[in-house]
This record gives sequence, C-alpha cells and structure tokens, in this order.
Amino acid sequence: MGRERIGKRKLICLFIAYLIAFTLVGCSALKERVKEKEASGHLLHAKELLTQGDYEGSLKETQKALNISGKNPPGDEALFNMGLIYAHPKNHKKDFKKSLLFFRRLIKDYPRSPLTEQAKIWIGVLHMIEKSKQVDVEIEEMEKEMSR
Repeated sequence: MGRERIGKRKLICLFIAYLIAFTLVGCSALKERVKEKEASGHLLHAKELLTQGDYEGSLKETQKALNISGKNPPGDEALFNMGLIYAHPKNHKKDFKKSLLFFRRLIKDYPRSPLTEQAKIWIGVLHMIEKSKQVDVEIEEMEKEMSR
C-alpha cells in the first residue's frame, strides 16, 4: 500500500501540456515585442516627418503606432507626440483642444509613464495660452467700447 505510481503515459502527457503552455506564453511575448518594434518604427518615421514640417504625415504615422500598441508601450509616446503635433506653433491645423485631449488620455491610460509629468506641464501651458487669448479678447472688447 504505498503511493500510487504515476505512469509513463501520464508523465508524457504532463510534459506535453507544459511544453504547449510554455510555447504559447513565449509566442505571445514574442508577438508583443514584434508589435512594440513595429510601433516604434512608425514613431521614428513620425518624428522625421515632424522635423520636416509634414504634420499630417507625422500624425498618420503616430496614429499607426498607437493603433498597433494599444495601451502598451509605446502607446504613451504616441499619445504624447499627437499632443505635440496639435500644439505645434507652425502647424496650420493646430488645435489646442485636441492636444489637451491627447495629453489627458496619456495621463489616464499611462499613469506610470515617464511622459506623464511632461504631459501635465503641457496641459498647464495650453491652459495659460487659452486664458491669455481670452484676456486679449476682453481687452479688445473694452477698447471697442471705449472708442465709441
């Protein structure tokens, strides 16, 4: 009456099950690394386009990187770049509201990202710009009323 012996078949089945499990885990990790590399390639191209003044092209490449990475790195970098593109002073289609959305999304989706603090700074700067514009409008309205 000793312990029940594990048969060779059971050991082989167990070994095959472990082998399959480790293979699946390894494959998914490899796929994630390939996705990250592909997304990083799009981001690199986006940065090159941005330096050349091709804001729309840069935005498209950055969007590709974001779509590939989802909520994994370098998605945080993609969101940050999109915020910068929409805030860029030479971008004729600049849109501070869209820029703010991307910076806020970065903070929400990637709270531990090293870019989070920079995004917070950009949000503060963009708010100050908007307030400054509002003050300018109010001054112009006051000057119009005074000239009447």
